Amino acid sequence: MSNQPVPHTVLPSGEPLLSVPDYADRLGVPVTRVFDALGDHKLIAVVEDGVKKIPEAFLSAKNTTNKFVPGVIALLSDGGYSDEEILHYLFTEDDSLPGRPIDALHGHLAREVMRRAQASAF
Repeated sequence: MSNQPVPHTVLPSGEPLLSVPDYADRLGVPVTRVFDALGDHKLIAVVEDGVKKIPEAFLSAKNTTNKFVPGVIALLSDGGYSDEEILHYLFTEDDSLPGRPIDALHGHLAREVMRRAQASAF
């Protein structure tokens, strides 16, 4: 797990980001719960203009954290990936999926992304 702030530039330009309070508001939980999830490495934030922000793509359509996101973070982190590398993996197009792994986590290819994360981490 990385203690270094991840610059927002690791994500594609224009990727929607939410401040920690905004993310907490979307979840309907106290801000402290989101900070706990960040501290427990269940979420990864980037830093933009000195403010921690979380990719909106981590949310499901029901305004919960996508259930596969913490698992992919854990698999890749356990495999030695830095937070920056994890975000790069999730937000980079993969023609064999097709699309980005983060988008596939919201559909029928979620388990395939998990399988690939596990395989690439070891």
